[in-house]
Amino acid sequence: MSGRATWPTVRLDEVLTPISREEVVDVTKEYRLLGVRLDGRGPFLRELITGANTAAKRLFRVAKGDFIYSRLFAWRGAFGVISQELDGSYVSGEFPTFEPVPDRVDVEFLRHWFRLPATLERVIVDCSGSTPLTRNRFKEHFFLALEIPLPPLAEQRRIVARIETLAALIDEARTRRQQAAEETEALAGARAAQVLREASARGTAPLESIAALERGRFSHRPRNDPRFFGGIHPWIQIGEIESDGKYIRSWTETLNDEGLSISKRFPRGTVLISIAATIGAVGILCFDCCVPDSIVGVTPHGGTDSEFLYYCLKYLREHLEEVAPQSAQKNINLGILGSLPVPQLALSEQRRVVAELDALQAEVDAAKRLQAETAAELHALLPSILDRAFKGEL
Repeated sequence: MSGRATWPTVRLDEVLTPISREEVVDVTKEYRLLGVRLDGRGPFLRELITGANTAAKRLFRVAKGDFIYSRLFAWRGAFGVISQELDGSYVSGEFPTFEPVPDRVDVEFLRHWFRLPATLERVIVDCSGSTPLTRNRFKEHFFLALEIPLPPLAEQRRIVARIETLAALIDEARTRRQQAAEETEALAGARAAQVLREASARGTAPLESIAALERGRFSHRPRNDPRFFGGIHPWIQIGEIESDGKYIRSWTETLNDEGLSISKRFPRGTVLISIAATIGAVGILCFDCCVPDSIVGVTPHGGTDSEFLYYCLKYLREHLEEVAPQSAQKNINLGILGSLPVPQLALSEQRRVVAELDALQAEVDAAKRLQAETAAELHALLPSILDRAFKGEL
């Protein structure tokens, strides 16, 4: 292994040659058009079009082994190498393309160098533009003037192999942690379903007999009319019901008094469930809140625990999907919702079930937190590996 002190520094224009395989667009021909992903993830097939369906007059063919980047998104790491699979595809003029000088540079070595945070910092400095159409464009003369410490070709390839081996281990560790979290969630879900099936075997009652059901309201259309918003009354829609887990703890919009007059406010402790679009999203309100008619407030009668009702409705979610009418936007009505069977248990038994299901959910949440922490740690490893690689320390 040679140290970086022995590596010569070269400009990219010494090891890359600009290449332009320009073609006039033929209206009868099909073209595979490419884009370049951010963060060093390389080129991808964006779309397949015919010449008749593009406004472009000219396109540029790329070949296996070309080095390519996006002028507009170079500052976000949009650099990469054309693979065998994408050989013969096309790009617009916004994707400068280069051929490596034989026996001077391994394009994979170059690709990894452009994933190095220090390299991207240099790119960002050179990006220019003052209008939305030109902002952040990385011009070719800046690209070709970049200087890279370049070991011999054999050493470049050894470093690339080492980086890719370590990156594969990182991906494997990330996949295993994700699989462990998914398995924990699946096992917890199966156990929760078993608990509620066993409870249902002891007898059920229609939801409408143990709770009051009332639809939300927002009678004005369009629903986003600004004259009803910006007051003191919290307002949520379907997407916010499950954003915090069991409890609905936050909101992003508010209604003013005029908005309140055309909506429906439910008190804290109400169980909310969606009955349109995303069916069966369920949560318990932690604050008084207004909701539209795509959400139903479920208020349990005496002897029914709201958290028990929450878990029952979560369990019945698949059933809700099955009974919803098939239409462009699936929805259910209060009749369907009210007829759903809920286990009849004494209040003490309901609370025992809630405690067990809370414990299962805590295991799932812990597994997800661990997965997120592991993913963050693994994500931080690659820049460290790249830094060591280009210091000659791998």
